[in-house]
Amino acid sequence: MKKGLHAIESASRDEIAALQVERLKWTLHHAYDNVAHYKTSFDAAGIHPDDFRELADLAKFPFTSKQDLRDNYPYGMFAVPREQVARIHASSGTTGKPTVVGYTQQDIDTWAELIARSIYASGGRPGDIVHVAYGYGLFTGGLGAHYGAEKLGCTVIPMSGGQTEKQVQLICDFKPNIIMVTPSYMLNIADEFRRQGIDPRSTALRIGIHGAEPWTDAMRGEIENAFGIDAIDIYGLSEVIGPGVANECTESKDGPVIWEDHFYPEIIDSNTGAVLPEGSQGELVFTSLSKEAMPVIRYRTRDLTRLLPPTSRSMRRIGKITGRSDDMLIIRGVNVFPTQIEELILRQAKLSPHYMLEVTRDGHLDSIKVNVELKPEFQFASSAEKEFVVHDLQHHIKSYIGISARIDVVEVGGIERSAGKAKRVIDKRPN
Repeated sequence: MKKGLHAIESASRDEIAALQVERLKWTLHHAYDNVAHYKTSFDAAGIHPDDFRELADLAKFPFTSKQDLRDNYPYGMFAVPREQVARIHASSGTTGKPTVVGYTQQDIDTWAELIARSIYASGGRPGDIVHVAYGYGLFTGGLGAHYGAEKLGCTVIPMSGGQTEKQVQLICDFKPNIIMVTPSYMLNIADEFRRQGIDPRSTALRIGIHGAEPWTDAMRGEIENAFGIDAIDIYGLSEVIGPGVANECTESKDGPVIWEDHFYPEIIDSNTGAVLPEGSQGELVFTSLSKEAMPVIRYRTRDLTRLLPPTSRSMRRIGKITGRSDDMLIIRGVNVFPTQIEELILRQAKLSPHYMLEVTRDGHLDSIKVNVELKPEFQFASSAEKEFVVHDLQHHIKSYIGISARIDVVEVGGIERSAGKAKRVIDKRPN
């Protein structure tokens, strides 16, 4: 087992479990005493933090869902006074209501330490130059990667996403050793290198740390072959902390290692909520162990995977995520629910509530097309009127959800009707 950045990465399983018990006792009390939602949900379940004595007892406590975060928007899930919240991030949620996450200064320091640990596990070292091409802003990717790279002692290039030609220029001119970016955009950057007649393998890059969307081993191979680098998987979600909940180790590349000193994982049956035996396929659930501003208790990620035994570190790993237990799509790193788009369609007076989303992959990037119908009374609208509806819907999807979408107005009755649950998504992306 290789030594990591922190001693806990090579601790015994007994030592890790003892630390988890100690931290879970604190977290459960912290949440119950300071968050009205948790006090209410614990009381309703007939459970108290004092009832937790060993790791198996956690299964007695109620789950937390994304809907709980929405219901308590914006600050209702915070466990510290708002004045002690040093930063707020948010992920895409229902229209106009993102899921909000708060961080104390200690939370930010912890997060930076975990990203630093993740970069180190990926093969990065102090003094490396890190090109951050994740988006900055409310999205946790850019600033999370940035603070962690600085914490490790790296030089950071805060490029953010987009401006692909400039990405290529800075990679060539500034000679970064590490790039942190979504895997699909990494392949888009490779295409831009080739368009400019530059060999992607000629750069100083040796490590790519890729996350924010599912990706396959085939895509890993494509990235590694294009750039001649090690492509490493980083996992996280803003509700739990952001990127850096788990990260692969470069020596094994066999699934992200969960940093179990800060996050306790469970795998449950999505239908019954029962905790499944180690190695079973099911829904991934996380409880934070050290978060001050916004502890999360048994948060349902909706990611379907399994827990794998330790290899390169003494902590367990996440298997390849095979899908989700809800209808969320991930388009270029952005979480998209069909209901978000439905709400925007229903704001359009001329559009009927019938719609279909088509998700495809153009080259290396995911694209989404929204098929809509005019209401029967507007079916003979002029081309100019239809164009206005299309541009208005595109604008609102971009503004509220953060993705670009193609809009197709089909003939009335052109979208398949269903007597049961409506099929809203056709995902044409290759597996």
